[in-house]
Amino acid sequence: MSFELEQLSDPTVVAVGRMEPHSDHRWFATAEEMITGVSSFEQSLDGRWRFFYATTPEGKPNGYQLPDHDDHLWDEIAVPGHIQLAGYDSPQYVNVQYPWDGLQDIRPPQVPPRFNPTACYRRTFTLDPALAAQWVRGNRVTITFDGAESALEVWLNGHYVGYGEDSFTPSEFDISDLLVEGENLLAVTVYKWCSGSWLEDQDFFRFSGLFRSVHLRAYPAVHVRDVRVGTHLGEDLSSARVDIAVDVEGEGFVRAHLAGSPMEDDGQGNFALVLREPRMWSAEDPHLYEGYLEVLDADETVIEFIPLRVGVRRFAVEDGLLKINGQRVVFRGVNRHEFGENGRVFTREETEVDLRLLKQVGANAIRTSHYPNNSFFYELCDEYGFYVIDEMNVETHGLWEDIKFGGRALEDAVPGDNPDWLPALLDRAANMYERDKNHPSVVMWSLGNESLGGLNFLKTADYLRKLDSRPIHYEGVAWDDRHPQSTDVHSEMYRPAAEVEEHLRENREKPMILCEFAHAMGNSFGAVDRYMDLAYREPLFQGGFIWDFADQALPAVSSSGTSYLGYGGDFGDRPHDAEFCGNGIFFADRSPTPRTQEVKYLYQGIHCAIEDGAVTVTNRFNFTSTSAFDAVVTVAEEGRVIAEAEFPTDVAPGASASYQLPVWAPFEEGEYTVDVSFRLREKTVWGAPGFEVAREQAVILVGDGSRRQKTAPVPTLINGIHNIGVQGERFHALFSRLYGGLVSYRYGTEPGARPELLDRIPMPNFWHAPTSNERAWHAPFEDGQWLLASRYAKFVPGPTNPEVVEDHGLIRVTYTYLLPTFPSTSCTVEYSVAGDGHIDVVLRLDPAGEMGDLPEFGMIFTCPPELESLRWYGEGAAESQQDRRGGAFLGVYEADVTSQLTPYLRPQEAGNHTGVRWAEITGATGAGLRFSSVTPMELSALPWSPFEVENAAHHHELPPVSHTYLRPALQRRGVAGDDTWGARPHPEYLVGTTEPLEFRFGFQGLE
Repeated sequence: MSFELEQLSDPTVVAVGRMEPHSDHRWFATAEEMITGVSSFEQSLDGRWRFFYATTPEGKPNGYQLPDHDDHLWDEIAVPGHIQLAGYDSPQYVNVQYPWDGLQDIRPPQVPPRFNPTACYRRTFTLDPALAAQWVRGNRVTITFDGAESALEVWLNGHYVGYGEDSFTPSEFDISDLLVEGENLLAVTVYKWCSGSWLEDQDFFRFSGLFRSVHLRAYPAVHVRDVRVGTHLGEDLSSARVDIAVDVEGEGFVRAHLAGSPMEDDGQGNFALVLREPRMWSAEDPHLYEGYLEVLDADETVIEFIPLRVGVRRFAVEDGLLKINGQRVVFRGVNRHEFGENGRVFTREETEVDLRLLKQVGANAIRTSHYPNNSFFYELCDEYGFYVIDEMNVETHGLWEDIKFGGRALEDAVPGDNPDWLPALLDRAANMYERDKNHPSVVMWSLGNESLGGLNFLKTADYLRKLDSRPIHYEGVAWDDRHPQSTDVHSEMYRPAAEVEEHLRENREKPMILCEFAHAMGNSFGAVDRYMDLAYREPLFQGGFIWDFADQALPAVSSSGTSYLGYGGDFGDRPHDAEFCGNGIFFADRSPTPRTQEVKYLYQGIHCAIEDGAVTVTNRFNFTSTSAFDAVVTVAEEGRVIAEAEFPTDVAPGASASYQLPVWAPFEEGEYTVDVSFRLREKTVWGAPGFEVAREQAVILVGDGSRRQKTAPVPTLINGIHNIGVQGERFHALFSRLYGGLVSYRYGTEPGARPELLDRIPMPNFWHAPTSNERAWHAPFEDGQWLLASRYAKFVPGPTNPEVVEDHGLIRVTYTYLLPTFPSTSCTVEYSVAGDGHIDVVLRLDPAGEMGDLPEFGMIFTCPPELESLRWYGEGAAESQQDRRGGAFLGVYEADVTSQLTPYLRPQEAGNHTGVRWAEITGATGAGLRFSSVTPMELSALPWSPFEVENAAHHHELPPVSHTYLRPALQRRGVAGDDTWGARPHPEYLVGTTEPLEFRFGFQGLE
């Protein structure tokens, strides 16, 4: 038996010599080992390996697999690791496109002939004494590769061991007969592309190599090869039967213990235990019953100890709904790539960080998009409490689009109905199922992603149903409905909430989820509340999974030596899909994006409505009373806490109740916030006591809201030839007749030392740097006239332009600007200057007919860069938008201007704050400007203009900071978020130009 290159392009060959998959249990020689988690039956081969890189399989060194091959000139490489992150080949990010598309003319199942990066690995090892003793006694020793992308060829001591595909599940080989005493030579080749690569067209960076751990394991003479755990809840949930079936190899027997009790043994390797009043596993209470198996030989000597962690739960379609332990579940889910700064080389510790973050934002479900994760991911999900859709390593999106748009027939689909592809599907299903079957966190099996439908998927679904009762998920049926029984749920992607509701009016055969929704690319995630409102209103819609968890980005270095996070195209990769990998609710380094604030608000399990001194609490949890949390009400005035108190609640899951609040807004005139917060009472694995799990706010206005101002002195008007000076005791403003605007504004006690607070004339602004969503629906093409209007508004001096009026102690200066729009129109800016230096501004635009939507309606103030501290009374603390402000609460916040351009992978409109009553921008001395508005406005303060931001493809390409740009606005267009390939903001979040627009605000100097 030997490896043949032809196997790479044969879809029916998925493995040679590979062992059958089995459960991911571990075994230990002693009880002490089981407690410490260090098994003498295991030996890691991770570390530095010798390495040779070839661009094609034919470039492998002759005889590289032989022990006497001279590899002293070979490089060294880390295992686990991607070769592309070690200086060989290059990372390539593509979404739908196959990486070779347009470069090599091939069709499935062919493999690129001219460029197929081939990684040759060699290392020697000597068996640890414990494993060597097992081997000497004649027991088996195996080698397992937990992940190899995408095809693996293995040799030991010059002998061929075997071959395996399916990049994301283990390939295990029996090497007992090939081992020698002392030093052994292991040689491995990993091919980047094989026929299976046509099934691995996921939206991710393309890598290759041994990217998960490699390890040896000893199989004792008496060994449990496989464990299967089943739990069966009684109808009334008052009892549960736990069944454990074991596959024993050798002459021996097994004893089973669970929850401190021995389990009944039928003598055939089946064990059972009945639990009375069981503590059921759920995402809210992920209780695991601890136990273990003892494996004994014929002399009743314990050979193996196998730990058990059993979650007792029932997940199924019941009464037409997805239910967990009899209760309808709403997935507050997130899609998650296993990805970090080292690509898909991911540790248990990094995984735990991810799960902790997801629990903290209220997520209860994860879809493993679109491949099985490391085994420890499922262990941690069992412990932390997540409902997992475990997904097969299958996606053929590029071929699907060839059918959808390229005119090919549905019969050309891969895997479709072609029997040649069925072995690969069944193999990938078995690999996933057998490894992950005992994890209570896995509640559904998914057949893959975006690969249309066909008989092969139906047969794979039926295969899994014969093995397991968990529901089957597959979204492809929504596009190819010839075999609807391929899935037990109706699953779609990115369908707007209104269309989901419309669909369910006529289609009520299956529960519905959105396996992907709210495409969180760049400055987006708008109007996602529509989906969650629907999930709690329409029983058949059971939530969805946000796309996605964290940006996929890799460390890169610019030509000037600047380090940055790179995306598609930054590594010389062609073709590529640019920054389409930046969809995370968290950034690549796991810091929160502004979207995280909204996710936490929408995903919180407790909903509150605050009104008239009372709060109505609705408990959206399935099993947790609100009495488990501390409830706190806080009353504040402009960020200053004036009262706070705890109050008891006890709202049952799914119920609502009202409570009088122990404190409320005072009767004195002013604006107050009343916040109700629910906080962890006890420590959990993901949060400390006091961590806030839910919050709601009411804004209470006492009085008419008018600002009582002292009567300002009358300013002095200096009506010059070219300039209009307006001054008072503490300020001087200068309006130009030549240049069309406010050219100077100085404020301070000492006239000769008043700082200049304006670098340029404030101008009307209708533009912002396009967001990812706006680029996707070609907003710049439609909005181009407003870019011209913002940059090239025309001032024509004349007897009444500007118009200067003295009116009731104010000096009013009004400018008219002609705008290069189609049809052409004009706008006016009116400044009303009071003697104390306060200037009220009115921006007016009267559109000349239907002119399309405006990106924004406001003004831009260019100030000295020394004004770098922002303090505002408005919604925060993170950036917010008109259609993404549910989690943005009114308060007083502070930030550096340099932090306000959110580090989306590609620079775009960012740093906006809604609901702003006032904002101060100051320097080190306290000098600066205060902006205010009676009607809450939007405001941003950035170190770069919208035009500079738009011109940069990466943040390191932004120019040196020369100014601070203040942009108060009546409104900015909503960011949208249903998808990033055409979905526009919902109509109510558009600025619009069908009616005249007017924006009123004011500003004044600070010292």
